[in-house]
Amino acid sequence: MLKGLYAITPTDALLPRLSALVQAALDGGVPMVQYRNKLAPPPLRRAQAAELLRICRASGVRLIINDDIRLAVDIGADGAHVGRDDLSGNIAGNSLLAAREALGAGRILGVSCYNSMSRAEEAVAAGADYLAFGSVFVSSTKPDAARAPLALLTEAKRRFKLPVVAIGGITLANAPQALAAGADMLAVISDLFDAMDIRARAEAYENLWTDAPATAP
Repeated sequence: MLKGLYAITPTDALLPRLSALVQAALDGGVPMVQYRNKLAPPPLRRAQAAELLRICRASGVRLIINDDIRLAVDIGADGAHVGRDDLSGNIAGNSLLAAREALGAGRILGVSCYNSMSRAEEAVAAGADYLAFGSVFVSSTKPDAARAPLALLTEAKRRFKLPVVAIGGITLANAPQALAAGADMLAVISDLFDAMDIRARAEAYENLWTDAPATAP
C-alpha cells in the first residue's frame, strides 16, 4: 500500500546538494521520492536520477521519475509519474496505456489527474497504480494551477479504490485536511525541502499518519 509523505525533489542543478537534500528527507523516514527536474539537460537528469536511485536503494525507499518513462526504465527506477503533456516524444504510442506497457507490470505508474475525474478514469483504465490530484491548496511552485477541491479526493477514493495522492500547497498545518479527505500520500516540495531541518520536517509529516483521523468514506 502506498502511504505516507511523497517527497518531490526541488529543481537544483548541483548534484551533490540535491543528494544531500534528499538524504536528509530519507533520514526522516520518507517512504517514496519523486525525481523532478524540468530544466536539467538529459545528461544531468540521468546523473541525478542515478545518484538518487543509489541513495534511495540504500534506504529501502522507492524512487519515481517524473515525466520520463525511458529514463525510469533505463536506470531501473521503481516507476514513473506522468502528467498531461509528459508523454509526447517520450515513448511510442503517446498514451497512458503505452506508458503502462513500457514500464512493465513491476514498476509504479503514477498519473496527474489535476481536478479531472475523467482523467482519473482514463488512468485507472490504463492500469495506473496511484492517482494524484491538485493543486489542493494554493501552490508556490505552480501558483496558477487549477484547484482540486478536497471533496474530489474523497470521491476518487470511493470510486476507484486506488491510492490517492494530494499535491499542491501542502504544509504541516493543512496536511490533516487532505488526510481526512482521503489522501493516502501527500506530495510535498517546498514545505519539506525549504525547511531549516529537512529530517525533522519529514519526521513531523510521517507522524501525521500515526494519529490521522479516519478517512472519509
